[in-house]
Formats: sequence, C-alpha cells, structure tokens
Amino acid sequence: MMATRLGEKLRKLRKERQLTLEKLAELAGMSKSYLWELENRESQRPSAEKLTALADVLGVATSYFIEEDVRAPEERHLDEAFFRGYQKLDPEAKEQLRRILNTFKKN
Repeated sequence: MMATRLGEKLRKLRKERQLTLEKLAELAGMSKSYLWELENRESQRPSAEKLTALADVLGVATSYFIEEDVRAPEERHLDEAFFRGYQKLDPEAKEQLRRILNTFKKN
C-alpha cells in the first residue's frame, strides 16, 4: 500500500490541525474509511466536491491538493493574501512596491 501525494498532503494537514480521521470525516461529511483510503491508497480519485469540502475544513485552497507546489499551506496562504492586497493597491502604490521588491532582488 503506497500513499499518493494527495494522501500525504491530507495526512500532514490533518495531523497539523490535530484532527483524527473520525473528526475530519465528521467535519467534511465523509466516512472515516473513505478518508483512510484517500490517505493510504494510490487509486483514490476524489471528486471536486469532496476535495473542496476537505480544503474548507482544513483551511487551504483546493488547489493545494492537486498542485505540485511543496510550500507549506501557511506560506501559500501568506503569498495569496499578499497578492490579493497588491491587487487592491492603486497604480502608484503598486509601482512603489515593485521598486522595493526589485531592490531586494538586487541584494
């Protein structure tokens, strides 16, 4: 039995959130045995609805489970929040921020 990348990510998040299989199953509206299968079997392919439910409960974007990005969810969350904040800036503030970032890249 070999866990998939999805299964590894799911187990890691579940343990970081200090959730048992039983509790996560209850919160996500799934069975404990189904979650065990996701964490431990290669052949599991959950539906988009199930991935979304798990992502919501675990506080990550659904894409976390399907992308190969290996950054921690917290780091991804900070990056996404930064980008959302950047998008709300006026053009002058965006240009100032770009100059600041370029200064860091040069050093």
